[in-house]
Amino acid sequence: MHHSPHDLSALAHLDFCYLTTRGRVTGRPHTIEIWFALHDYTVYMLAGNHASDWVKNARRTPTVSLAIGDATFTGTARIVDQEAEDALARRLILAKYQPGYDEDLSDWGRTALPVAVDLHVS
Repeated sequence: MHHSPHDLSALAHLDFCYLTTRGRVTGRPHTIEIWFALHDYTVYMLAGNHASDWVKNARRTPTVSLAIGDATFTGTARIVDQEAEDALARRLILAKYQPGYDEDLSDWGRTALPVAVDLHVS
């Protein structure tokens, strides 16, 4: 099922997305609930670090599935390594979550690892 960009923008405000990676040892699907920000056809997330299980899985098998609300997408995961995109990912996520959050997220926003999933949309 294909979703138009219009559908995507309607999902951008939701709190969580559900990212499913393929286990690098077991080959079994591994789903996490995670904060996200949407930019065009790219979903940005901040991982604790490179050692996060799902990050290792995504590096091994970049094709992932992503559920936002009742929409499910496939996409290609990648570590964000361009400086400008890195800054964008952090800015988008902090702008989305900081206003409703008691603790200061700026340290986390600086040290976390940005991961992008480029959605496969027609």
